[in-house]
Amino acid sequence: MTVLLWIAGVLFAATALLAILRVIRGPSIVDRIIASDVLLTTLILVVGAEMVANQHTRTIPLMVVMAATAILGTVAVARFVTRPDDTRVARALGGENPTASAGEEAT
Repeated sequence: MTVLLWIAGVLFAATALLAILRVIRGPSIVDRIIASDVLLTTLILVVGAEMVANQHTRTIPLMVVMAATAILGTVAVARFVTRPDDTRVARALGGENPTASAGEEAT
């Protein structure tokens, strides 16, 4: 059992480290949001693994709150990113200004 916990801990740490690197580097806002979702999911899995290792169910409400936070955050960002009339979205994604005419330059 101890070996399995160490293996799980190493895998969780590697996943969290890679997700943090993607949040820092990640060229677009969509990449950063996906990485933050992966990080939050990893945290939920760590809490679940701790719950299994210590044979208790006291942290289930915490896991539910973290999952709800992840869902609400993802939906909010998805709504922000899919707005077609907002020029901030195009700039955040690295594209051109969708409302600029052919002769204008995007700022």
